[in-house]
This record gives sequence, C-alpha cells and structure tokens, in this order.
Amino acid sequence: VLVTAGPTREPIDPVRYISNRSSGKMGYALAAAAAARGATVTLVTGPTELSSPPRATVVKVETAQEMRQAVLAEFAGADVVIKAAAVADYRPQTAATQKIKKRADNLTLALTKNPDILAELGALKSGQLLVGFAAETEDLLAHAGEKLARKNLDLIVANDVTLAGAGFGADTNIVKLLYPGGRVEELPLMAKEALADVILDKIGDLLAKKH
Repeated sequence: VLVTAGPTREPIDPVRYISNRSSGKMGYALAAAAAARGATVTLVTGPTELSSPPRATVVKVETAQEMRQAVLAEFAGADVVIKAAAVADYRPQTAATQKIKKRADNLTLALTKNPDILAELGALKSGQLLVGFAAETEDLLAHAGEKLARKNLDLIVANDVTLAGAGFGADTNIVKLLYPGGRVEELPLMAKEALADVILDKIGDLLAKKH
C-alpha cells in the first residue's frame, strides 16, 4: 500500500514558500491502519508535525515535483495507492536564490502549474487500485465526481472543508465516498482513525471484486 500525506511546499525564496493547510492527519491515519492490518506500507509525506506511523516506510519530500518522483518510484510495486496528500496546484515560476527584500509596495509572483500526480497515476495504472481525495468548498459532489472520472480512480473520498469538524487540521472528518458508475456513500462525523478503517474496508471490498 502506497499512501501520500500532508502538504507540499513550493519555494518563493530561501525563507518563504507557498503551501496549504493540510496537517497530514488523514494520510498518516491511513498508513498506520494499513500497516496494522499487515500491509507493507510506504508513506510519502510532505512536511508535517506528526510522528511516523509504526511499521511504515516513510519517504519525506517537500515539493510537488519531489513527491511525484517518490510516488512514481514506488508505484509499479504497489497494489493499492491512496493519494491523501494536498499537493500544491501551482509553484513559483522561479524561486529567488536570496531572500526577497521588502522594498516595493506590491510584489507580483508568476506561478506555473505543478504536475498532476494523481492524473498521471490514473493513466499509468495497470492493475493498481487507485484512491483519491477531494477537499472542496462548494459543489462537492460535482467536483469530486468530475475528478473521479477524469483521473481514472476506483474511489474518491470527498469532504467539504467548510463544515465544522471536517476542515484541515481537525481530528475528525465528514466525507462522502464516490465510486465509478455514480454510487455515493455518505458517512457521518467520525475520528480520522475510524474513517481510515472504513476506507480500508471499502478498499478491501473493491479488491475482492477485482480479483
């Protein structure tokens, strides 16, 4: 089982970066739960304040490009891939080699799109079961359903991060599970550790049908 977790950091200069509010808690919970079930687990993680899950091989990265390289290196040997990381969509076109000094009243950053790791895996997969996440602030089912189809996923875990108890950094989550064909399962508020077990149960069901 290959799991990704946490945010990425895209450098602006040696002291500043673009990132997001992901804590990594959901991905770490999934990695720990999979390892507890006896899976061989590799966790590719962006920067977090979390302790490494027991019995998991941990690969630490910073940027989206580093995460892509680490994930592609592990992908061929994985049976299940769970992409829970919040990868930055854009990065500064050029990172300054020295700290940018505060001189002008305004500063414009040119951004360029990061690689879409999940879409690349969806195009490359040859038997792997691929699970994605969608953190949205509006039109949850529409956006998650589009992502599920476009990225060739077997399951997507969608949550509205504006809901109490479901945002970044929370110890709980409220999600909907979307499957190809349009089936949606709505889950109640629960601890991320409990949700990790539910997601792994669903993955087990999908693997059983696949084989």
